[in-house]
Amino acid sequence: MLKKLGIKGRVLLLTLLPTSLMALVLGGYFTWMQQSDLQAQLMQRGEMIAEQLAPLVAPAMGHKNTELLERIATQSLEQTDVRAVTFLAPDRTPLAHAGPTMLNAAPTGNGSQMLRRSGNDATRYLLPVFGKHRNLAGDLIPDEADRLLGWVELELSHNGMLLRGYRSLFASLLLIGAGLAGAALLALRMGRTINRPISQIKLAVAQLKDGHLETRLPPLGSQELDELASGINRMAGTLQNAQEELQHSVDQATEDVRQNLETIEIQNIELDLARKEALEASRIKSEFLANMSHEIRTPLNGILGFTHLLQKSELTPRQLDYLGTIEKSADSLLGIINEILDFSKIEAGKLVLDNIPFNLRDLLQDTLTILAPAAHAKQLELVSLVYRDTPLSLVGDPLRLKQILTNLVSNAIKFTREGTIVAGPCLKKNTKTACNCASAFRTPASACRTRTCAPCSRLSARPITRCRASPAAPVWGW
Repeated sequence: MLKKLGIKGRVLLLTLLPTSLMALVLGGYFTWMQQSDLQAQLMQRGEMIAEQLAPLVAPAMGHKNTELLERIATQSLEQTDVRAVTFLAPDRTPLAHAGPTMLNAAPTGNGSQMLRRSGNDATRYLLPVFGKHRNLAGDLIPDEADRLLGWVELELSHNGMLLRGYRSLFASLLLIGAGLAGAALLALRMGRTINRPISQIKLAVAQLKDGHLETRLPPLGSQELDELASGINRMAGTLQNAQEELQHSVDQATEDVRQNLETIEIQNIELDLARKEALEASRIKSEFLANMSHEIRTPLNGILGFTHLLQKSELTPRQLDYLGTIEKSADSLLGIINEILDFSKIEAGKLVLDNIPFNLRDLLQDTLTILAPAAHAKQLELVSLVYRDTPLSLVGDPLRLKQILTNLVSNAIKFTREGTIVAGPCLKKNTKTACNCASAFRTPASACRTRTCAPCSRLSARPITRCRASPAAPVWGW
């Protein structure tokens, strides 16, 4: 609950709560004490009135003068708080009565002392009257001091006492209320004294939050609040300096970004020019390759033509074999030149492999025939190996497959010093493709075999790798 109260409410609570508790406790205590005193005074006054009536009515009781007793009883009602008066004979039969019927029952007992019975609204007294009381009012009568002449019965009302108690309580409440009102006014004044500087601080902090960093707090009238205001002013100054530095940094960064954008724009222009130059160079290169390919193709076609003419003349079998080799080499060279013409297609990613039928055994044999002179020059044995389960009639691009096999066997011849080079296709059983081609190279000094398998319909090549079984017999494969 205290968390929901503001400073003003807390000041009021801390001021009024102890004051109220103290006023209520002290007011209740003093009211109770006053009420007790009033009740004690009422009891004493009742006893005094009864004791004063005893010597006054003793002569009338001795002479049985009821008329005098009636007059005395009536005059007794004029006393404060006296409600009813009754004079009784020794046997407690009424002699005279004044006032209303008594509320409380008669006190019981036959003693010589005063009897009393109190109720909520009244107190009833019963005092015996002896002969000694008549001796006080007249002549002394011998042997009559202890004789019972009658009884004085008196009843006092509590209404006057209660009324005086209520008046006292009301006065106490008025004083308590006046004290609390004064305390409340003082607390309100103190609360305003504290709340006004806090409101100024709150307003200044709100302005700082909104970006008005030039806001400053004046002196607030107390040491603690002045220290707080000074701290807020220092914080505002620090924030203002930080904002100025940040703004300067932002301006500097903006200028750097603008310069970078200009630099990037210049670089983009330069890159665009370089791209155009590269495209132009590529176009010139393509035209050069096309022209050179046509220039090379012309004498190559002449070679093929004269080779065909020589094959129709009378030649020895060895010469025919040589002419066949020349013709096949020229055909391969012509295929390479055709590929040079397709260079522009390769750059554009539009090169398409042929899909024509060919014989795998013939293609392998033609490749080995072309490379046989180089192998014989190094005294190497070049062997073609085709397994039974390898299909021979395939569909694909024989020219590019021949180029791959030529590269493989040429590398084998280049890096093999002695032994036998075995080249042949085989099926790769751990794949779902219908046909795979591979080549392997083997020497007598090692059983190491390196294979590269690729589908006939999708030929690919991997970089050359080297396998060394022993220091004396290096084996190279693809």
